[in-house]
Amino acid sequence: MDTLLLGLHEISALNVLLAIVLGALIGVTIGSIPGLEPAGVMAILLPLTFSMEPLAGVSLLLGVYGGAWYGGAIPAILMNTPGTPVAVLTTYDGYPMAQRGQGKKALSIAYTSSFVGGLISIFSLVTLAPTLSQVALLFGSAEFAMLAALGMIFVVLAHRKHVVEAAMMLGLGIFLGTIGIDRSFSSQVYTFGEVWLLNGIPLVPAVIGLFAMSQAFVLLSQRGQDASRTKLEGEGMFAGVWILFKHKVTVIRSAALGVVMGLLPGVGEFGSQFFSYTLAQKFSKTPEQFGNGAEEGIIASETSNNAVTASVMIPLLAFGIPADALMAMLLAVFMVHNYIPGPTLFSERPEFIAGLYLSLLLMNIVVFLYLTFATRWIVNLTRIRGRFIGACILVLGFIGAYSQNYQFSDALIALGFAVFGYVLRRNDIPAVPIILGLVLGPVFLTRFRQAMGVADGDMSIFVSRPISLVLLALIVLSIGVFVASQLRSRSPSPVSQS
Repeated sequence: MDTLLLGLHEISALNVLLAIVLGALIGVTIGSIPGLEPAGVMAILLPLTFSMEPLAGVSLLLGVYGGAWYGGAIPAILMNTPGTPVAVLTTYDGYPMAQRGQGKKALSIAYTSSFVGGLISIFSLVTLAPTLSQVALLFGSAEFAMLAALGMIFVVLAHRKHVVEAAMMLGLGIFLGTIGIDRSFSSQVYTFGEVWLLNGIPLVPAVIGLFAMSQAFVLLSQRGQDASRTKLEGEGMFAGVWILFKHKVTVIRSAALGVVMGLLPGVGEFGSQFFSYTLAQKFSKTPEQFGNGAEEGIIASETSNNAVTASVMIPLLAFGIPADALMAMLLAVFMVHNYIPGPTLFSERPEFIAGLYLSLLLMNIVVFLYLTFATRWIVNLTRIRGRFIGACILVLGFIGAYSQNYQFSDALIALGFAVFGYVLRRNDIPAVPIILGLVLGPVFLTRFRQAMGVADGDMSIFVSRPISLVLLALIVLSIGVFVASQLRSRSPSPVSQS
């Protein structure tokens, strides 16, 4: 109760409340505009959060993150165009309902499902993060090295159709993470005598370039979105509450899958949404309706992807390991304010942890109420032309990259990553592994070197310690299962042989 009161005191500050509301509104706006992703906007806002108080800065980014998943359902249902990548499956059943004049009903189901999924995700964060942080007390250098390696392996394997490309991008990110001063030997690594590379590749310009400015180039190279089809018809903006009660088993199953998938680096919303939708169709009494306006389809899609939003923070808070690029941005905010994720954060900053829980809860409430009553006006955002949005993002990206350290070299780094990110997008090559390699690569190398120093160069330290052995076994098992599945999919079936 004392911790809860401390958390209430933290979020009652005006700047924190404004950050929660502003982040939520920006997130909904971003999600409602097709072609604009929350990662890019979070990257632009990242330098701004460094000058804010820790809870306010984190709440602003989380508001954008969570609000975008809510707002992405609007164009997905009304235009058959997902506002965010994770709203793809929402189009399968949401758009057919809108064509039948049930657009409001479909949106109500989506909003209510997202709200319930968000609440369950917050509950999982409150219960699991402190427990796992105590487990982290048992971790040494060997365990953290294997945990970082496991996270990087999961990120690569999550891109099932582009594993080779993801592995190459991860390797590039790890290489970029080695640039700068090697503090173990006080020597320069790949700086080529350039002063601006002594501190390494800065994370913020890299994130802004890869996610925000590259998306701006994509928007500038295409026509703006045609919004003549966006119509909000039908009745029942509160119908979703009763429909969720009717399909409560689907809600619980989808939320549980979202929580579990959020714990796995690189899997997140896409994996949880796919499995939830598949299971919902399998156990449905009317599976033939899926893809033609099934209420359970929208519930499975929206509940699962919003159940990830808080559970994805569990590895970050408990171990200091970001599960995706968005969590890597949050980690940057933590580190700037000297808030080190892990067991010490829960014991030394309980008021911050409690405030974080409550800010997530308040963010979901604000977004749900805002969407329920303001959707009729929000749908007009889909009419903004893509080129105009791209131009604004490009300008803000340059400002954000420069404003971190007020160095022109940071803006040039962001531009270089933007061009590279644009090439990756055009060739359907994942960019997320680069950022996670840039963040987790130095963690792995540092911890691996420390473990080798403790063991006098004996590699058996990674198998002689139980937790490290389990993590190493998970790495081997994950790779083995993936290789086996690939071989099985490529082997000709008996029918084709005959």
